[in-house]
Amino acid sequence: MKVLICHIAVVVLMAIFVGTAVLGADSGQVAATVTASVIAVTVSDGGVAYGTVATSEDTTSSGVNDTQTITNTGTVNEDFEIKGVDTTHWTLAGAAGDATYAHKTCIADCDTTPSWTAMTTSYTDLDTGKTPSATTALDLQITVPTANAGTAQETANVDILATAS
Repeated sequence: MKVLICHIAVVVLMAIFVGTAVLGADSGQVAATVTASVIAVTVSDGGVAYGTVATSEDTTSSGVNDTQTITNTGTVNEDFEIKGVDTTHWTLAGAAGDATYAHKTCIADCDTTPSWTAMTTSYTDLDTGKTPSATTALDLQITVPTANAGTAQETANVDILATAS
């Protein structure tokens, strides 16, 4: 009888162990978190009033006390690019000419030793590796056409593009 009880006990224990091994979960969960990167830029104050400029003459945004501030308002490092546009009556060029105007940028020492870079109608590099909340001071210089400037007020827009660096 003792042998029978031992055999029954062994069978019961084996059933418990085998049954437990079969009772595994059929699904699990992984906690995954993510933060989306945001690429954003603001330009303050966003407008330059050059005033009246004579044919073939130039003026600057710093000369009219209107330096612009570009701010990385995103969450990642950014590169800034810039481009100009043709106006209603003028074509953007590297230098002023007959019905063409020049629009240039400066981002360092613009009041003392400016280094002006001509804009084109395609995006070109302006400043790189700007951390979130970092700023770039931007001065602009416009040169009115040498001839055929017309008499109407022109709007020479400038576009700033931010990309992840």
